[in-house]
Formats: sequence, structure tokens, C-alpha cells
Amino acid sequence: MSTTAPLLPNGLVVVVKHECATCQMVEPVLAAIAASGAPLTVYTQDNPDFPESVPHTHDSTLAVSWHYDIETVPTLLVIENGVEVGRTFGWSQAEWQRITGIDDLGADLPVTRPGCGSMSVDPDRVDALRAAFTDSPVISRHIEFSSAEDEFEAMYARGWTDGLPVIPPTRERVLRMLTGTTRHPQDIVAIAPPDLVELTVEKIAINAVMAGCLPEYMPWVIAALEAVCNDQFNMHGVLATTMPVGPVIICNGPGTRAIGMNSGINAFGQGNRANNTIGRAVQLTIRNVGGGRPGEVDRATHGNPGKISFCFAEDEENSPFTSLATERGVPLGQNAVTVFAGEGPRCVVDQLARTPEELTESLAACLLTVHHPKLVIGFDAILTLSPDHGRVYAEAGWSREKLLAEITERTLRPGADLVRGAQGMAEGVPPHLRDSTLPKFRAGGLLLTYAGGGAGLFSSIVAGWANGAIGSDPVTRIVGS
Repeated sequence: MSTTAPLLPNGLVVVVKHECATCQMVEPVLAAIAASGAPLTVYTQDNPDFPESVPHTHDSTLAVSWHYDIETVPTLLVIENGVEVGRTFGWSQAEWQRITGIDDLGADLPVTRPGCGSMSVDPDRVDALRAAFTDSPVISRHIEFSSAEDEFEAMYARGWTDGLPVIPPTRERVLRMLTGTTRHPQDIVAIAPPDLVELTVEKIAINAVMAGCLPEYMPWVIAALEAVCNDQFNMHGVLATTMPVGPVIICNGPGTRAIGMNSGINAFGQGNRANNTIGRAVQLTIRNVGGGRPGEVDRATHGNPGKISFCFAEDEENSPFTSLATERGVPLGQNAVTVFAGEGPRCVVDQLARTPEELTESLAACLLTVHHPKLVIGFDAILTLSPDHGRVYAEAGWSREKLLAEITERTLRPGADLVRGAQGMAEGVPPHLRDSTLPKFRAGGLLLTYAGGGAGLFSSIVAGWANGAIGSDPVTRIVGS
């Protein structure tokens, strides 16, 4: 079907449908306009016999309604030299009289009456209309399944899934997903590892459909993929390592609330569409476009369930601290994602601490065990405080900076306790560090976040992969449109 907009004749153009009571009410008005000699063209969306009192054209494909953005019927347009110069919708006696120049038009009708939804914006039709009339076609290869194939099983058999069912990325669904971003479908967002494939907005949209995203999640998925597809984060290394890590996506800004992300009860878990599908879309894109498949380049010894999706929002509105994004240089109120190469979360239990000093001792003791009690500096971590634990620091007036400084102080260890062979453990730091005092984390290596349910004296630690040039560094990106 042609995507070219039909040319409208000069004069007055009205779009109606028989199903609309307001459209039926203005039928005598249409007859009066025609009788006045004014050039009038009427398009009807549903019943080809309506309106009987004036000549009309059946907009059977809804091409006119789609291309001219008719959202409500009746809509009255003014066309001059093929260009729209005026519009009103619904029934407004004053507006119809002004536009038509007929002073007593519809004088016996109510002053105003709302119209009805156009058939071209009907949720049951809009995807098919977009596919029929869009000027931005999907250019990715289209694969036809036979009628005997189950599409869900066929996608699994072709290796396109993460082991769970995915949604078939039909052209209609992909075009709907693309409405969530202002970027052109063929814009290259990044080079996707490990195969170093150009990652376009369209390819991301396809995988976002498969993951179950809504269109409004697209800017977040794009930003997260920009954040992981670079040398700093080192997605290729994150895939290839035998450690159990994958991208952990931390979302900040007012947009997290606008799209309904979970920063509260079960923030790391199941049940929230935005959290689960944004993270899943990132993973599926790396798998399907970049080639990062388990058993191939992905060589994790055990992996972790977060490699399907690990994405959550910070509870910025209730946090006693500045947000992670703000700490990392993002202006207040700006949407951003931070990606971290991390394993699954582990729980920190302290139900008795009532002072910040007591609680910090517990947090420090648990953080010392990240990956191994005798390994220091080489691994980063995320500490996510719950509201119940955060309250202890809020009541004492501790800032983010003070808490991190106190944890750093409490996680300093003498090299003699950490060298290889000390405490009967072969693992440890090299012998030349015996006389040093060593921090558990490098400067900036502990990321503090705030999320979780309002009850429970627990916090969480997410341990990272090797950091720096030999591993991965956290990356923060602004979320665009």
C-alpha cells in the first residue's frame, strides 16, 4: 500500500464516522455548508452511506485519517493550495462559524459537543495502519515461518532467545517500538561486541520487542547499550570471563517514575515490566546482534540469573543521600543509567544495629568477603542500602561521603594478613605487599545506591568483575529521547 499522503482538495474538508453521535448531529450543518456554495469535501470512516445529505468519500483504508492525523471526529480542516491552514474538532458552534464564515451555522445546535475517537487511532488498528503507511520501513531481514511451525518454538530453535519465550518481532510491533524514540531507525548507536556489528536503533527495537518492552522504555535501552558497548565497560570481556558477571543497570532520574520502574519492594526481583524487560532487551541485543551467546564467547563457570536481566531504579525521592548518577556527575533531575559488571546480589543482615557506627561495622565486615577476604583493590562492588538501614544514617545526619569514608577506614587491612599463604590460605596478594596497609576497594570502587522495600533490616552487595584496564569500569550515560 502506498505511504504517500492523499492530496486533499482546496476548501473545507470534514472527516466523520456514522458511529459518532456528534457526527450525526452535525449532518444538517454539512448540508448547510454545501448549500452555501462553499467548496466542501466529506470523508466518512465507517458507513459508506453516511452522511446521506451530502456527497462524500469513503475513507475505507483510513489513509486520509492517518496521514492528516485525525484524532477526533468530526474534524473540520481548511485547505489552501493543498496545505492545511486551519482545523477544529468536535463541535464548537463558534469555531465552525468562524472557519466557514457562515454566521448562523448550527444555530439550533448545542454550543459545544465533544467528538469521538477517530478510527485511525483505535488501538486495535493503529499498528496495522502504521505498518501500511509509515515512511520509515523496517529494513532488517524478514524471516517467514511455515504454517506448521510454532513461532515461539521456532525462535528458540534458531537461538534467538535467552531460554525463555520471546515475543515475535513483527513489523507492526517493531514500528510501534520505534515510536518510543526520536532517533532514526538506521542511526548507529554503538558497535556491538563480540562480533563488532553495527548496532542500529532498529536492531535494538527488534530485541526490545522480543524482550517485552513498551515503546517508552526505548531511550533507556538505547542508553544502557551505549554504556556497555565501549572499551571502558568492556562488554566483550564481561562475556568472555569465567566469572559469573553481567551488566547491572542502575537507573536514575524522574523518568524512572514516569515509566513505572520499581525502586522499592523486590526491586531486584520479578514482577516489574520496566525493570525486567529493559535489562532483558540489553542482554538479548548483545546476544542476537553482537553474538554474545553462552557456550560460545560467554564462558561463565556458573553465571547468575541476573544475566537474563538485572536492572533497577534508585529510590531517589526517599534516599538520605544524593543519587548515584548525581555522584557520577549527572545534573540533578536528568535521566541516566549506570552500568556495572556484577554478579547476583547477596544479603547483608543486621537487625540489631541502632547506631551508624554499629551498622557500618557490619557492612564493612560483609564487604570484606567480596570474592575473597584476602583479595583487595582488584574488584569493585555495589552496596544497596534498604530504607530501614538508610534510616539509621539519615537520623544521624551521615552523608554519602561520610559513609563511604567510614567503610573505607573499616576495610583497611594489614598486608601481612592478606599475603599468599597467610591464615592457611594459598590465595592472597603478592608477598611484596606484606608491610603495606591495603584498602578493600580502590578509590571510587564502591558504588552506593539506595533501594528496596520499606520493611526489612537488610541491605545488599553486588560484587563486580576485575576492574580497570584488565577488566571493566562502571559507565554512566544520559538517557536521551
